[in-house]
Amino acid sequence: MVLRLACIAVMNAFAALRLLPMGDRDKNVEILALRHQITVLERHLGAPIPG
Repeated sequence: MVLRLACIAVMNAFAALRLLPMGDRDKNVEILALRHQITVLERHLGAPIPG
């Protein structure tokens, strides 16, 4: 469990660092891709994700 949390923390840190040099257009594209992934996951689960 601790190893999994550490792995997630490291992955999030790298993701945050990757966003620093991005322009607004790149960020908007990434946001659209993430929204699409959430929509696909909601369809797969059969229920909307709260939040």
